[in-house]
Amino acid sequence: MSIVAILDLHVAPEFIETAPEILAAVLAQTSAFEGNEGNETLFDLNDPGHITVVERWRSIEDDNAYRAWRAGDGASNLGDILAGPPTLTWYK
Repeated sequence: MSIVAILDLHVAPEFIETAPEILAAVLAQTSAFEGNEGNETLFDLNDPGHITVVERWRSIEDDNAYRAWRAGDGASNLGDILAGPPTLTWYK
């Protein structure tokens, strides 16, 4: 069953200008990961540091494999630009 993962990010003020470029590089890898069916990035019009990423996955197993990869060999520098930990929510 397809799922949607919503990643809610708050970028540190000093990285707001460069965040879209960094996020695009990270999401290019996400898009290439097996089971990813697409991503959409939403930029909050009222808060330039608030970004929401909508990821579509073929299954929760594919998403879990991706998260495990990101926690290990696929670690990115995305966490370096955030003001706090991201929030991740899954929907079906």
